[in-house]
Amino acid sequence: MTKKIAWVTDSTAYITKELSEHPDVYVLPLSIIFDGEAFEDGVELTTEELYERIRSNKEVPKTSQPSAGRFAELYEKLKENYDAAVAVHISKKLSGTYNSSASGRDIADFNVQLVDSCSMSYAITTLIEKGMTLAEQGVPPEEIQEVLQQAAARSENYILLGSLEQFYKGGRMSGTQYLLGNLLQIKPIIRITPEGEFELFQKVRSEKKAVKRMLELLGESYNKYRINQVQIMHGNIESKAQELKSKVKDLFPELDIFIGEISSSIAVHAGEGTLAMIWHNEDK
Repeated sequence: MTKKIAWVTDSTAYITKELSEHPDVYVLPLSIIFDGEAFEDGVELTTEELYERIRSNKEVPKTSQPSAGRFAELYEKLKENYDAAVAVHISKKLSGTYNSSASGRDIADFNVQLVDSCSMSYAITTLIEKGMTLAEQGVPPEEIQEVLQQAAARSENYILLGSLEQFYKGGRMSGTQYLLGNLLQIKPIIRITPEGEFELFQKVRSEKKAVKRMLELLGESYNKYRINQVQIMHGNIESKAQELKSKVKDLFPELDIFIGEISSSIAVHAGEGTLAMIWHNEDK
């Protein structure tokens, strides 16, 4: 008998309209902390409000994962209507959210299959959508977890940070890298490795050259793999995202391109003005 599955994620994921309206999708928000006051990402604080707060008081806020208790509460509730859950979370190298979810599962004693996305943002969305397709085909949750965990390493993420200072103060970059970036006006390309860690991938002299390099990287993947969609994620710079979309379209006319905003919990570290490209490599 096909099991009824709940889909659980956190607010670093990009929640499409379809996912937000899906009755079996549940999102637990991270908290954003300003001056000791906590706001739930996407619930009590929008990205616009976040940017305004940072611009007006220059404080770099912090983020905090949902507690194990919050997850346990959710899983206790899901036990009443579902046979199992598949939970896909931000990389456990970048946040304690995965571990909180695991602890909550144990407290609730519910069949929750955990997937470390080894990433964030739309890379999580891609995995959830893939999992839902498998569930429709009758694949059990345990096998879905295995497939998604293997697929997680096939996402590519390249990021042009909006704020080196926020990334540094959030503990994501060494003092030396921050100093060099500021002094030499370097535009670093940051990537999330297949293991789920931030890496200073390449130092480029200008944003124009950085964008050109990201397009080259997309081209390299495009020649080797099947890519169904490229996601362009941005921090309040819709016009630059549209410019990048035009460049991708010129080079790869048949590619589907999606534009979306990074969540507040990602914007805390990456900053306003961030521009990122994400895609998933499938075998041809």
